[in-house]
Amino acid sequence: MLHDYQLVPEAIVKPKSFVGLMSLYESNYLRLQRLIPELNRLDGYYRSRVAGDCDLHVEILERSRYTITLSLSYFFYENGVRIADPDMKIRVYLDGQLAETMGFSGEHRHIELRRLCRIHRAELDHRWRRNIVLNKWLEYLMDQGHLVLER
Repeated sequence: MLHDYQLVPEAIVKPKSFVGLMSLYESNYLRLQRLIPELNRLDGYYRSRVAGDCDLHVEILERSRYTITLSLSYFFYENGVRIADPDMKIRVYLDGQLAETMGFSGEHRHIELRRLCRIHRAELDHRWRRNIVLNKWLEYLMDQGHLVLER
């Protein structure tokens, strides 16, 4: 069995190559499976709480036979207004075992996520940038101990 830590996204070596992008999608899928082990059977809204980190919010937006579309967010309150950041929309391809970031909103409030976007802005198109951010964020969430199992 291939473990996620054995995958090195080729985006670092071969920016914008199709093979590198597919490796990144595969890595995103493996990380997402570790974060949400029961993804295939979940529906609705879920939250993961760990000490020392923000609550992670997951919502299944759409489900079909071969794909699941979900949102992955932290929520912050600023002047009484709830802000989702990062607010990622992710499509999971169950048959191909791939996960792609469809988009995320706005400029990130987190220094590290802004740094990742800035570093990759010159050499990566939007799709690369979004999926590298997802890949690193999934790694961070697992390192923090997040695990989405219950509502």
